Amino acid sequence: MRNHLLFCGLLAIFVQAVLVTAQDKDEGTVLVDNKCKCVRVTSRSIPSTEDPSEDILEQNIRIIVPLGSRENISDPTSPVRTQFVYNMADLCKKCDPAEVELDNQMVTATQSNGCDEEDTCYTYDRNKCYTNVVPLTYAGKTYMVRTSLTPDSCYTD
Repeated sequence: MRNHLLFCGLLAIFVQAVLVTAQDKDEGTVLVDNKCKCVRVTSRSIPSTEDPSEDILEQNIRIIVPLGSRENISDPTSPVRTQFVYNMADLCKKCDPAEVELDNQMVTATQSNGCDEEDTCYTYDRNKCYTNVVPLTYAGKTYMVRTSLTPDSCYTD
């Protein structure tokens, strides 16, 4: 676990130094903004209280626990989730493909390992269509019908 946190810390410093993704005067640099896990990690330089001529790095981690989240996000009848796992190494993963020059050749690569694994999401992705089979009683008979849980994202223009 210590190695994961060390890796995430080094990655955070690297991201801050090289890839400044968003700069906000109040929050500083946004390192991670994972809407699926409801986590936002920011860092900023602030003057040291011991030596005002030096700046120290302050990192803030904001976690919003979605209390109404279900164990199976696509099944509204599943029990309410009671355990939430926030692994900093997983939050810091950069799985978006990037083009890198290697031996005078452009290749596409991801910056993290384990990006093929399905990640647990605690909130609905508004752009993803979630469906479930539900019972529908009509004329005294019960039918199992597939229905949309997020209708706006299930229809194409």
